[in-house]
Amino acid sequence: MRVFRNINDLPEFENAVLTIGSFDGVHNGHRALLKKVKSLAQKVDGEVVIITFHPHPRQIIYPKDNTLRLLNSIEEKIQLFEKIGVDNLVIVPFSIQFSQQPADEYVEKFLVEKFHPKIVVVGFDHKFGLNRQGDINYLKHHGKIHGFEVEEIQKQTLSDLKISSTRVRNALLEKNIEEANSSLGYNYMLTGEVIRGLELGSKLGFPTANLKISTKHKLIPPNGVYAAYVWYKNERYQSMFYIGNRMTLEGHPQLTMEANIFDFDDSIYGENIQIELVEFIREGKKFDDLNALKSQLKKDKSTTQKALKTLEEKQIADSKKKSVAVVILNYNGKNYLEQFLPSVVTTSYSKSKIIVADNSSTDDSISFLKENYPQIELLQLTDNQGYAGGYNQALTLIEGEYDYYVLLNSDIEVTPNWLKPLEQLMSSDSSIAACQPKILAYHKKTHFEYAGAAGGWMDSLGYPFCKGRVFDVAEEDNNQYDEAEEIFWASGACLVVRADLFHALGGLDNGYFAHMEEIDFCWRLKNAGYKIMSCPESIVYHVGGGTLDYESPRKTYLNFRNNLYTLVKNQKKRKLLWLIPLRLVLDGLAGMKFLIDGKWRNTMAVIKAHFRFYAAIPLLFAKRAKNRQRINANVNGTKFNLTGVYEGSIVWDFFIKKKKTFKEINPTGNENPPE
Repeated sequence: MRVFRNINDLPEFENAVLTIGSFDGVHNGHRALLKKVKSLAQKVDGEVVIITFHPHPRQIIYPKDNTLRLLNSIEEKIQLFEKIGVDNLVIVPFSIQFSQQPADEYVEKFLVEKFHPKIVVVGFDHKFGLNRQGDINYLKHHGKIHGFEVEEIQKQTLSDLKISSTRVRNALLEKNIEEANSSLGYNYMLTGEVIRGLELGSKLGFPTANLKISTKHKLIPPNGVYAAYVWYKNERYQSMFYIGNRMTLEGHPQLTMEANIFDFDDSIYGENIQIELVEFIREGKKFDDLNALKSQLKKDKSTTQKALKTLEEKQIADSKKKSVAVVILNYNGKNYLEQFLPSVVTTSYSKSKIIVADNSSTDDSISFLKENYPQIELLQLTDNQGYAGGYNQALTLIEGEYDYYVLLNSDIEVTPNWLKPLEQLMSSDSSIAACQPKILAYHKKTHFEYAGAAGGWMDSLGYPFCKGRVFDVAEEDNNQYDEAEEIFWASGACLVVRADLFHALGGLDNGYFAHMEEIDFCWRLKNAGYKIMSCPESIVYHVGGGTLDYESPRKTYLNFRNNLYTLVKNQKKRKLLWLIPLRLVLDGLAGMKFLIDGKWRNTMAVIKAHFRFYAAIPLLFAKRAKNRQRINANVNGTKFNLTGVYEGSIVWDFFIKKKKTFKEINPTGNENPPE
């Protein structure tokens, strides 16, 4: 995440989708809103820009108001946004001068000139400018002039945000730490410097770190003893934390905050630490003498350790629950859902959750799901963004909740034990970024299916093929590819991918709409040094051609166009200098073959694909540059893992040498290729 504190030194944001607010607490309500913002950014291939203000506007406009209580300091807010995965955080220095801007100047000089937004996300009651002149309609008017859209946050959503903030504050003031943390989505934190105290704790055998908080408006929970964690230099320690005055000592009425850190004896005066409150233990009280206080502290420590142990056991149990999200993208596929969803639902694997993401279907898919499968989570997307955009939008909505995503076509029948081997393979090696099962044809279950077969390969000219399927020749499955092996790309019909890497490397390319977007994404993973694997122990049956027939001119257009897109975005530049001209010739020959076969519409599709490709070259190089940044930030050891690349030409082998199977071509170079 990039953090900017000077609005006069901002970069050129790319298709900025921005939202503006205080975001105090950065709680679960804010996180839901930010998921929507991230989803909008995915749709326009843009970046998220969060604008917040510091100091809080109320501190500047009402400097004598001492009732303001904030859930976060600005440093804590930065930390939370970074954990969420926001692209850019802009902290605007709030001042009287800034608040006095006329609404026109706010839009033109601030929003447009500084951010060049693609989409601005604000609430229906958003007001801005001198005397709060500007509102959402004013913003929409300027959006038409300056070329940005305005996305409105609905009234109910805003009400939920306000309720969430109020709920957190009330829970903290009522010492209900568990409820506050549940609403926040993290443990409430207090950050500050360790200062010297009376050192009474050391004399009692309970040395403490006294905390000084610099943010005077920070909400401090009521007096008492709390079970807590202390973070110091990226290490977490168990602790009991006291807020209150020293009632047992005479003449010390001032408020103190101090942590007894378990199994810790470093001197950390002058250092910054962070306290995470976990549970309220007891009220503060006055003791008859120091011996009575010491006795109580022993009991407090025991109670605190039990509370933290219970929490940690619960967290471990929760971590073992749903690590896999099986996400089925549906568009007008009620028939497929009726036919194939039962096989997925009856899958016995406790770590998985089934989610259907509906791509704005116009049939009765949604009513069917609600009536027959109420236990399945349903994500209703705003419009049909195709395979790539649909999955990007859906997975953004569940980001951070799962370890692995399974992108499963709706026209797939799974076998009873299909999911466990996939998850176990992924868990066995952190360098494995994605994998696929063995994919057989639903209507001819003895043979491999076109879309993926036993794993994808790539030849030296950028033509994809599979173990078990080369061009239109699908082999019979005689267990010849039953070893789990590294491949170059995994099929989008059933793609298992690490959730964090999916988002870190930019997800699927919305511009593809459908076909080969999984190859493009897997190539990015390979360029970052990760492995893609086949897992033949897992078997599924794919109908194929459910959206577009394999010989459809539309599919021909998408395959030829997207294949060229993929080359420019992922292949080394020096190779592109001769590869793209050669591909023009080879694709021209393919177009002529279509024509000879009487498929003139497919010939036109090839021509159209090339013209569209040449027009898109500047955009493709911009995407290439952005992808390189993502890859460089997520390298696994050595970049450019080329396992699964065939150094020969699949076109030459298939059409000239008449080698029709993976075994005959022998791209691995093994003397004894698989039988």
